[in-house]
Amino acid sequence: MKKVGIVMGSDSDLPVIRKATDMLTALGIPYEAHVFSAHRTPEQARDFAVNARKKGFGVMIAAAGMAAHLAGAVAANTTLPVIGIPCQGPLLDGLDALLSTVQMPSGIPVATVAVGGGANAALLAAQILAVEDEALAQKLADKRRKDAEAVLAKDAGIMDRLGETASK
Repeated sequence: MKKVGIVMGSDSDLPVIRKATDMLTALGIPYEAHVFSAHRTPEQARDFAVNARKKGFGVMIAAAGMAAHLAGAVAANTTLPVIGIPCQGPLLDGLDALLSTVQMPSGIPVATVAVGGGANAALLAAQILAVEDEALAQKLADKRRKDAEAVLAKDAGIMDRLGETASK
């Protein structure tokens, strides 16, 4: 199975990345994570992206806040799919990171999930890998089924929780 390469711009992004790594672990997907800054360690970020394919990666996840150039810097240096996770910063609740991540120039795409969307980044990475991995595709289908069952179980009890006045 291909691995997922994960890069975060700072260790302060670890809570968001933990959501991704927890999901990848639950799905049995191997990953490798690093802290590389698009601005402070550009050579290391570039090297990781340039060599990702030959090191067995199938998709990359990049998380950063504020200027959030990391996903674009990774995408500029690989033809592997790159998923950007904008992270909430101290000023604009992550809007700055969201816009920096999603507004890539033509020719350098970055798939972008919600601000702080680590779990969805991992699920999107899994879906990309599952294109050629039937066992992983089945794990994703099973997860969707279990998620639907959990919602329907909550639905079954909602009227009891609302009380008799809800039905009048």
